[in-house]
Amino acid sequence: MADTCGKNLDRTRNSRGLEMNILMVTGIEGASNLAEAAGTELGMVVQIAEGRRGALAALRKQEYAAVVLDETIAECDPAGAELIWERSGLAIPMQINFALSGAARIVREIRSALHRREREELLARRAATAVIESELNSTVAGLLLNSQLALAEHELPPAVAEKLRVMASLAGSLRQRLSPASGDHRSAAR
Repeated sequence: MADTCGKNLDRTRNSRGLEMNILMVTGIEGASNLAEAAGTELGMVVQIAEGRRGALAALRKQEYAAVVLDETIAECDPAGAELIWERSGLAIPMQINFALSGAARIVREIRSALHRREREELLARRAATAVIESELNSTVAGLLLNSQLALAEHELPPAVAEKLRVMASLAGSLRQRLSPASGDHRSAAR
């Protein structure tokens, strides 16, 4: 069973707004004290699972920001460690030797992994935004060009010409809205 430790005023949340906790899988004595200290330092709830069974039960109940596995458990039960990693979902997998690492080092390692994940997610969002903006701008430019080329044709029925003018106007308007937004968005993301 997983114990919950740590006081949290500024909890980390996932993309759906759910609170994200940390799961430590260790059987060392004083693990609850370590979890409480780490939880206070990180501003997150840190749960302790004493082994494979407890970790898998905790992973079935909720998502975690990180799963920190004691290296001694991974060495003694490699199949169990692999099963824990498979069930960890999007949690950051971490393997630390709790016997050799003090609480301060464990907290630094977790904080560093969480910051690295935040940077990676930010860069991925920026890249996805750039791709979507590029595709939208390309599509809008194509619509605008084709509607203007169609309007240049002689002998268009008046109703078709009016619809093409409306389409060209809408495409032009959308293009103007996309242009400043992409510039403002890029400068704000930096």
